[in-house]
Amino acid sequence: MTEQAGANTPVSAAAISATAPVAGSPSGRRLFGHPVGLWYLAFAEAWERFSYYGMQTLLVLYMVGQLLQPGHIESVAGFAQFRAVVEGVYGPLSIQALASAIFGIYTGLVYLTPVLGGLIADRWLGRTRTILLGATLMTLGHFLMAFDVSFLWALACLAIGTGCFKGNIAVQVGSLYAPEDNARADAFQIFYLGISAGVIASPLVCGTLGEVYGWHYGFGAAGIGMAVGLGVYLAGARFLPVDPPVASKKHEARHRLSKTDWRVLGLLLAMLPVLALALLGNQQIFNAYMIWAQNSFDFSLLGHTMPTSWLITFDAAASVVMLALSVLFWRLWSRRFPEPDEITKLVIGAGVTVLAFVVLAVGAAQSTNGAKISLWWAVAFHIINSIGFAHLVPVALALYVRMAPKAVGATIVGIFYLHLFVANNLVGWAGTRFETIAADRFWMAHAVVAGVSAVILFGLQRPIKRALAKAAAESSQQDS
Repeated sequence: MTEQAGANTPVSAAAISATAPVAGSPSGRRLFGHPVGLWYLAFAEAWERFSYYGMQTLLVLYMVGQLLQPGHIESVAGFAQFRAVVEGVYGPLSIQALASAIFGIYTGLVYLTPVLGGLIADRWLGRTRTILLGATLMTLGHFLMAFDVSFLWALACLAIGTGCFKGNIAVQVGSLYAPEDNARADAFQIFYLGISAGVIASPLVCGTLGEVYGWHYGFGAAGIGMAVGLGVYLAGARFLPVDPPVASKKHEARHRLSKTDWRVLGLLLAMLPVLALALLGNQQIFNAYMIWAQNSFDFSLLGHTMPTSWLITFDAAASVVMLALSVLFWRLWSRRFPEPDEITKLVIGAGVTVLAFVVLAVGAAQSTNGAKISLWWAVAFHIINSIGFAHLVPVALALYVRMAPKAVGATIVGIFYLHLFVANNLVGWAGTRFETIAADRFWMAHAVVAGVSAVILFGLQRPIKRALAKAAAESSQQDS
């Protein structure tokens, strides 16, 4: 599953804590009941996600198919030194394994740099200028991907640019609304519909151009998409909230944490590696899965060969549908039965993820002696995995928001996204083993890892419920 409904949007701690509108915000001009600025932000975000996922869809295929091959790798500026550092950690790597390691490093950084983006916005540049800096760096990074020589510089620009852009633009959405305005929830749904549109469209455009006409055409299309997003943001700047003053927070009052708060913090931090294990397989979809799928599935469709990257479009569409159906299912369930709490849903999500990778392992076992397997295996895998994902990251985020002590609430929510930093680095490490074991065992190992996370989450149910009950009792005593 890809990024849907805010499930895995990297948002900095500073960003989350700054969603109230500020003095000097634009006046109340509205379109379809929402501030005009919302629509500019939603379209800018749609194009940013179009560019991001368009590039990421092609990244591993491009590295294995061209960049890391003899005749190309020699021309990448600084690559010999970079490879020496990577192999110093992983050991000697084949082309596929090196591509997997690079993918893990890059996508891991994408979930680390928003912390930097939040600091830059809050302490130095303000949100608007930080977003413009991020969009400019991302546009530059995409166009640098059009040349082998600038590959490493491109990844650096994209990772830093994403960190400056993502969390801060989400904050601006919230800043368009007064704290008591219930339309804010609808606004974020509209905002994430823009994300979904970008994610679904990007593999169809960038992926097709890259695989059929040449890799750099696909990257160029991603760059054009980001440039359009930057233009949309600039066009709507006059409808956006005025940035709050940039000031040091050294003299802010410090809140002391109780023993219960520290116990809750310990549980939340302990859950981060468990969530990373639960999501290892899902994050592998852009990495080793793309290489395996390209060689294993029969992509014949109506007399034509479907590009491998179209699987990402299907995954994104399945993500939207399964998330919506999951919400509807639990609403209907709650009419007759008690709805499970967040930690129970996390166990369910990890368990369903196990089933998804068992299906993939069984499908891989059918591919013997180079025989292609039906795309129906892919359809089943993506649908089941999307159901599991719908019960993981969105639910985990809700749990972290509910459990986080008030004194450090924003910080904890920012830290929450570090589980994706860990998960993507694990993806890179696991992908380096892809060529050393049979495909069915490789995917079954991902099922086992998800199963381990389900068992640990099940064991955390009682401690988390006790901590929540004690925190609620202390809060009630303080309020009275």
